[in-house]
Amino acid sequence: MLIFWKARLVVFAVPKTGTTALEEALAPVADAAIVNPPGLKHCTVRKYRRELAPFFEQKGRRPLETLAVMREPVDWLGSWFRYRARPGLDGQPNSTAGMSFDAFVEAYLSEDPPPFARVGSQATFLEGGVDHLFRHDDQPRLIRFLEDRLEREIQLGRANVSPEGATDLSPALAARLRTDRAADFALWESLQGA
Repeated sequence: MLIFWKARLVVFAVPKTGTTALEEALAPVADAAIVNPPGLKHCTVRKYRRELAPFFEQKGRRPLETLAVMREPVDWLGSWFRYRARPGLDGQPNSTAGMSFDAFVEAYLSEDPPPFARVGSQATFLEGGVDHLFRHDDQPRLIRFLEDRLEREIQLGRANVSPEGATDLSPALAARLRTDRAADFALWESLQGA
């Protein structure tokens, strides 16, 4: 999470949406950069409003606008699946090595997901709403907004990128995912054409 107090902006670090690259590019000029522990770096909108906003916004005297990036839900899950298949996690409970994407999504949709499939929900992360929500697949628009707001040129690199891998999803499971995680798809679809 990055706080730009002078620019009155909070940039949320929604996992697997390219925010690590933003963090690397912008942390040196942020007024506060929360990069660890992961629970604070990936602070949800509700948690921010409840616990951190009173501090950073001086108990409401200096409100900050909020910004986040959202990824298409199947692509987002595919990134998690590939990320957790990396060799560094071999043998760990959160490894997806040797598993199909269908098996990962089935586990994700289960009532009590195993550790490898506990990745949350973008809609849940963003509950409470943000002022500026950008599509992951429209980086130029995000960069233009940030450059205007922060009054500086921004060069984004690549960071924390998931390895390549197959993320084909069977039609039946894709339909179930769309039904079971309707809030994620509805939020994503609200950004179409934005």
